[in-house]
Formats: sequence, structure tokens, C-alpha cells
Amino acid sequence: MEEKKLDLNSIIGFALIFGILIWIMYQNQPSEKEIAAEKAKKELVQKQATQKAKVAKVQANTMLSAVKDSTQISALKATLGNFAYSATLPSAKEGFTTIENNLVKIVIANKGGFISEATLKNQERFKKGSGSLVSLIKDNNADLNISLLTQDNRTLQTKDLYFEPTISKAGDNQIVSMRLKAGENEYLEYKYVLKPNDYMVDFDLRSQGLSKVLNTSKPLDLEWKVKAIRNEKGIAYENRYTEIYFEYEEDKIDYVNQGENEEENPNKVSYVAFKQHFFSAILLTKTPFENAKLHSQNLVLDEKKDTIFTKQFKANMPLAFNNGELDYKMNWYLGPTDYTLLKSYDRNINKIISLGWGIFGWINMFIFIPLFGFLSSYIAYGIAIIIFTIIIKIAMSPITYKSFLSQAKMKVLRPEINELNDKFGKDPMKKQQETMKLYNKAGVNPMAGCIPALIQIPFMYASFQFFPSAFELRQKGFLWADDLSSFDQIAKLPFHIPLYGDHISLFPILAAIAIFFYMKMTSGDQQMAAPQQEGMPDMGKIMKIMIYVSPVMMLIFFNSYGAGLSLYNFISNLITIGIMFVIKEYIVDSDKIHAQIQANKLKEPKKKSGFQQKLQKIMEEAEAQKAQQKKK
Repeated sequence: MEEKKLDLNSIIGFALIFGILIWIMYQNQPSEKEIAAEKAKKELVQKQATQKAKVAKVQANTMLSAVKDSTQISALKATLGNFAYSATLPSAKEGFTTIENNLVKIVIANKGGFISEATLKNQERFKKGSGSLVSLIKDNNADLNISLLTQDNRTLQTKDLYFEPTISKAGDNQIVSMRLKAGENEYLEYKYVLKPNDYMVDFDLRSQGLSKVLNTSKPLDLEWKVKAIRNEKGIAYENRYTEIYFEYEEDKIDYVNQGENEEENPNKVSYVAFKQHFFSAILLTKTPFENAKLHSQNLVLDEKKDTIFTKQFKANMPLAFNNGELDYKMNWYLGPTDYTLLKSYDRNINKIISLGWGIFGWINMFIFIPLFGFLSSYIAYGIAIIIFTIIIKIAMSPITYKSFLSQAKMKVLRPEINELNDKFGKDPMKKQQETMKLYNKAGVNPMAGCIPALIQIPFMYASFQFFPSAFELRQKGFLWADDLSSFDQIAKLPFHIPLYGDHISLFPILAAIAIFFYMKMTSGDQQMAAPQQEGMPDMGKIMKIMIYVSPVMMLIFFNSYGAGLSLYNFISNLITIGIMFVIKEYIVDSDKIHAQIQANKLKEPKKKSGFQQKLQKIMEEAEAQKAQQKKK
């Protein structure tokens, strides 16, 4: 088949056609006058549309103001849409309502119907005299929102809608009703009631007639968010005690772990507490939420830069409908994290203060808190800590005496124990049996020195929980410390030392010196009293190391702790040194103890305790098994 080629005539034809198309396009291009006219026409149309929208809005407001009966309202709602009724009401617009008593000032915003400011009128930030009051909510750091699903499948956020405020009084109680209206008798209501001299605000959340407007087949999502504002001098110390607590399944208390991002999902939640070190925002409900999603995010990643907020808290809870309506009786607590104050409400919210588990919590609840509360009601807080410490140490002095007496007896027996070590060095089982016989004859219990020391440990641990939680110490000064709840800085360092900080606190230094001399005084006696056992670590070397390690740890970790705790430890070790000196020099006589032990040896051996009998039986059985193995 012959191949087709493009000849000259074809090329000329294509060129003519292309030229004609270009000429036609040029001829149809609008002139500058036509372009200007078209632009003016578009601007006029846009201007007319804007003016029409403004007129429609004015007409809508006029219509709403003139509406008198439900038939007209229904027709208007059909035109404007659900909740547009509220959004266009002259009384439902940007604005704020303030209620206050002698303790707290609360500002409620029309937009969203939630608290936009909660300021504690008698509490200052950072230090006394700063002039800056503690605000749990301000500058949009908090939000309360309900996602509303309408029957026409639109989702509305209450935080974006305007509520209509109504203010009233019932006796001395101030009442603010915030209503988000979908009609004259169809609304969502937040009702706040503030009583005199109270941090607890009654909060009723209910709906009326919304079953006609909303999809009530599933619960609504209530979301509460707070970005915790820093209020204390040491942000790291404050952040350590800033966390979410919650009550679930009637009376169980738990918390969300501290971390960069932590979450818990409890069921049957009756309150959620966004707890800061010394202040808390708590939402309580008489009708428990079926479940909750609680989230905590740490905002202090760099202590030098992140200095305004400590944590971001968020809680999501379902609001269940009852016969097509919402009806929740709730409360907001916006105030100090003070154990005595929180306990007075009898709502179990005092449990958000960690006093320690088991016996540690009991010591704090039944000894430390009542005793210190009594003392501090009559005398200055610094002096109260000193007297409190003296009373605790005097009460513990019989235990200290028994512990030291046991050490003295073991010290007297040390030469005879060393003889047994030399005699039965190659037979550990026999050596242990003979040592136990010596203890029994001499009437000495080797555990007598350990048990008193163990009894004192719960009191020491309880103090580590009590003082950081003692709200009454906040901004109370003593000597050079202007705030016993925070560190007692005497010098600011031009650099930051890891773990230690960028300042020097004096009370931890004094406590470290006291614990050094205390351990120096007791380590020699403990080493003399405790015989070296084969295969066991050298306690003498361990004690020598601890003499220096313990004070250094005190210096490092207590430098940023509250001065009240460091003062307690300083006085405690000082008193212990004094008590042990008196016992050693004036009460315990080594010669008399030695004579008494020798006299005990001549007496009939005391009947062994059940523990001693079982121990001896085990040792005898082990010895018999060893002998049988040798025969084999």
C-alpha cells in the first residue's frame, strides 16, 4: 500500500484555517469599556446581596421581637432553623454576667454559657504581696462544650452559641440561668447558684422541649477542658502535684498517671478533679456519668521556657437523656486544695490529697493533721512545726531508747560472738546455732534493735506526704523562708545544676548537716553491735558510705522541696541526736548491761519463743541433712 505524504497544498490549507481562527478570537475579545461595565455589574449584584442579607437579619430580629404566640414562633423557626432563634435574640449576644462572694469571683460568658473567669479573692500567686490573684479560669484557658445533634442531622457546639442570661436571688444566694433557646419553651439551661462564704457552686444542667429538636437516641458528649495555670514559685514542684483525680463506682478513688500524655477510662464517675498543687477545679454530679475519658498532657517540657502552664486536662463524659430530656444536678468546686476544707463538704473530695496508703495515711489523718492543726491555730506556723516535731520525737523516744539499748547489749556480746566466729568459722550452721544459744542465755533478742527502727519508718514516710500537702503552710514565712510550702532560697545561681536547680536553699543544708552527725554518731555503735556474717555484705563499709551519701541526697532532692519539710527533718534529726546523747551518756551503762548479761547466763535459759523453736528445728534438720550427705 502506498504511504501517504503531507504535500504543500495541505500545509497551506492548515495555515489558512489557523489564521482564520485567530482572527475570529480577536474580533470577539471584549473592549476595555465592556470589561469595566461587566465588573461594575458584578459589584452591584454583590452589594445588593449583602444589603439584602442585612435587611433579612433586621427583619428576623424585628419578627422575633414581635412574636407573641407559639404558632408564629414555629413558623419563624421553620424559616430560620433550630437554635437560630437564640442566636438572633437581642438578649442572646456577646456579654458577661458576674457573681461573687467574699471568697470567689465568677464571670459567666453568654457565648457558650460557661465560666470565663474564676478568681480566688483571698489567694495570691507566687508570693504574698504580689498583687496577682489566683485564677483557676481566665484568658480562655478553660472550656465546657456539649455537641448537639439535631433531628435534621446537624451538629452544633454549645461553645459557639449564645445563651440568654437571667439573674435572680434566693435569700443570700445568687442565681444565674443561662438558656440556649430553640424556641420560647425549648431550651438547654445551665443554672449556677453561688452561696455566701462558699467555694462550691451549684450547677444544674437540664433541657426542656428539646426532644422535638435534638436526636435523643444516644447520649450527648460533654467535654470539659482546663489548661492549668502556674501559681507557685517552683513550677517543677507544683507540677509534681498537679494531676487528675476521679471518683468512680460509688466511692473508689484513682488518678491519671503523670506523664507527657496519660489517659484513663473509668466507669460510673461521680466526680472529676483537675487538681493543681494547692488549688483545684472539681466537677461533681449526683447522677454518675456512665463512663469518662480523662486525658492529661504535661506542658512543662523545659522548665526555663514552659513557665506559664503546667498541664492540659481534658474530660469527656456522656450526658444521658431521661424521657427525652437532660436533667443533671451537679456542682463546681473552685477553690483551695485544703484537706480540712474539702472534708467539710462530705463528698469524698478530700481524697484527692495524697496522704499515703495504709498506715501512712492513718498517721496523717489521725495524728499529723489534727495535731498540727491544733498547734497552728494558736502559734506561728514555723514555731508550730518545731513544737510538732518535738512532740512526735518525744512520743517516739521510748522506741529510740529500746533500739539503742539493744545495740548496747549486742555491743557487749560482740567479743563472745567473735570467739564463736573464730571457733566455728568453717561450719556456718554450727556457728549460727551456738550464736542463737548465746543470745538465749544472755536474754538478748538480736531483732530488738530492728523492730523499733521499723516502727519509726511509717512516721518518716507520713511526713513526706503531709508537709507537701499542707495548704496552711502556703505563703507563711519563718525566719529567712518567705513561704514554708516552697523552697527557702538564700542565693540565686547564674547557672542550672542538674537535679539541684538554679538556687541554694538553706534548710536542706542544715538538715543535711544534722543527718550527717546523726549517722556519724550511730554508725560506730551499729558496726560494733552487728557481727559480720559469712557471705553477707560488710555492713561497716555500707554504713561508712551512707554517712556521706545520705546528706548529699538530702541536699540535692530537698533543694526544691517545701521549706516546711526541710525544717521538720532538720529539727527531727537534731532532737534525735540530743535524745541519743542523753541515753548514751546518762541512761545506758555498759558495765551494768555486761553484768546483767553475765547474770542471765547463770540463770535457767528462758523458754524459747515459737519463732526461735521453729528456727532451731530448721537449723537442726539442715545439720542432719548435711551429716547424711557426708556419709554418702
